[in-house]
Amino acid sequence: MRNTKWTYYAYIVSSDLFRYGGENSISAFLKAIMCIPGFRYTFLMRTAKYLKSRGTLLLPLYAISRFLLNHYQYKYGISIPYNTDIGPGLYIGHFGGIIVNAEAKIGRNCNINQEVTVGATYGGKYPGTPVIMNNVYLGPGSKIIGGITLGSHAAVGANCVVTKPVPDHGVVVGIPGDVVSTKGSGEYVVNTVGAE
Repeated sequence: MRNTKWTYYAYIVSSDLFRYGGENSISAFLKAIMCIPGFRYTFLMRTAKYLKSRGTLLLPLYAISRFLLNHYQYKYGISIPYNTDIGPGLYIGHFGGIIVNAEAKIGRNCNINQEVTVGATYGGKYPGTPVIMNNVYLGPGSKIIGGITLGSHAAVGANCVVTKPVPDHGVVVGIPGDVVSTKGSGEYVVNTVGAE
């Protein structure tokens, strides 16, 4: 089981890295960790989750990773809890004002831009937290609220407020969000990993 956890951790970090430039070399990793705030945050987020799963032996390293994650949460304005269920290939295009509920589920190859909120509701027609499928683009300032599902290859426009389910390949704009086409996220989500 130990090797499986390490293998998955290495895979998910390299998948995140690949989204930023289409390569997984050591030099690409060093450049990304030093120069790309979104990757630095997701690397620490993935590392904290991995170290937590290893038990008490790695507790000091887990504590350090959580400390660094909290530091960058305030520095960059990114609040994505380390234990959020997020698939490989997370891409944070621009940092600042990003809030993701810990109970949300996000598939692989998701693009998150600045001022995005993925939040819960506790009443109304769709109570709960969002499920965001694979290859989804969340435009700057978009809000995805409630127990709704954004289908695979969906694209959410800038400043859109989504409060109802979105089908696969749906393009949503406006307040409240309405599906305006089925062209999907193809041209916005690049350097993808995994099947689809």
